[in-house]
Amino acid sequence: MALVKRGKTWHTHFFVDGQRFRQSLETADWREAQAKEKELIAQATQGNVAASHQGFAKLPFSQAAAGYFNGRKLELSTSSQKKERQLLVKPREFFQEKCLTKITAEDVLRFREWRSESGVGPAIINMEVGVIRRMLKRARRWHQLGADIRPLKEPRSIGRALTYEEKLRLVRAAGQNEEWQRAQAAMSLALCTTMRGCEIKRLQWRDIDFLNRAILVRTSKTEAGERLIPMNDETLEIVMRLRERAKGFNGTEAQHCVFPACEHGHIDPTRNQTSFRTAWRRLTKAAGLAGLRFHDLRHHAITELAESQVSDQTIMAIAGHVSQKMLARYSHVRSEARRQAVTALSATPLGSALKGSKSEGYDTNRDTNQAATDAPAPEVIERMVGTRRLELLTSTVSTRS
Repeated sequence: MALVKRGKTWHTHFFVDGQRFRQSLETADWREAQAKEKELIAQATQGNVAASHQGFAKLPFSQAAAGYFNGRKLELSTSSQKKERQLLVKPREFFQEKCLTKITAEDVLRFREWRSESGVGPAIINMEVGVIRRMLKRARRWHQLGADIRPLKEPRSIGRALTYEEKLRLVRAAGQNEEWQRAQAAMSLALCTTMRGCEIKRLQWRDIDFLNRAILVRTSKTEAGERLIPMNDETLEIVMRLRERAKGFNGTEAQHCVFPACEHGHIDPTRNQTSFRTAWRRLTKAAGLAGLRFHDLRHHAITELAESQVSDQTIMAIAGHVSQKMLARYSHVRSEARRQAVTALSATPLGSALKGSKSEGYDTNRDTNQAATDAPAPEVIERMVGTRRLELLTSTVSTRS
């Protein structure tokens, strides 16, 4: 164990179980250096500081980020690797060549403020700070600053359900521009099947069972998302329309994509379309629903399933993985739908008026007949969710699935 002063900064050099540790104590005060050295030795004895991580901690952030990402490749799926790479972009831009050993809690807090000023939401900021945290943990640095950094509070909303008028505006706007045809078809499928955007984009013709009128979701966000979804008449109509369009560019082979990639006017059915972002943004703006996420269509469809009084098991069979938080919300939706339904019930005869403790009579011929005339006609419940009428019969889903 030794303290060495280099310039104005004290450094420590010691061994624990045959491993050598050399590190700057980042102080010019001898007494503070002694205290830091004792703390560092205690952490090394407990295994919280590993000699193999000393080199990583001294790397510039950009270089350390590359090493961190390469080390994570074996742990992550392809989609997660893409997400992790994207989350590293802004931290690299902010920290640049600053060494991990020099990053302080104040630096991380300034990074959060910088991202917030750019209009980024708390969820994205928390994920980016999460990448920084994992890098600093690998460098055995996070324990020194983590106590001063708390996650930002994220919005509790888990999705948005459209009103009848909003849904009508969205459907009408989707048919106004031919350039939005793919986004319109994808929107209709989401509303009719509860499928996620990533599930729709990855669909291949081999996943469509025309004989049994069902869609097989082979690849999803989670294993629970792999499921068989029955098609109602509207869904079948949408798929048949896409099939006819695919015949125009010979894209109907089993391995071809239902939503093929299109670049500079060239359609490649062997690759799936990666995004509806531009068309969707313009479509929602035209409908007066700017900011509506494509994923909100899934929440809307599941909400209407819940309002149709189907069970949690049926919802999960159709929608795939649904978190307990989401199920709790949809249980509330069912309760609210029942509460609204019973407001039409009354023990007081129509046309009566209470005066004091007495109730006036009513004319049976006039009041009863009037009530029967004003009663709304019963609505026909479809077999599956749709863009026109989103209702579902539990028994039908059970037999189809």
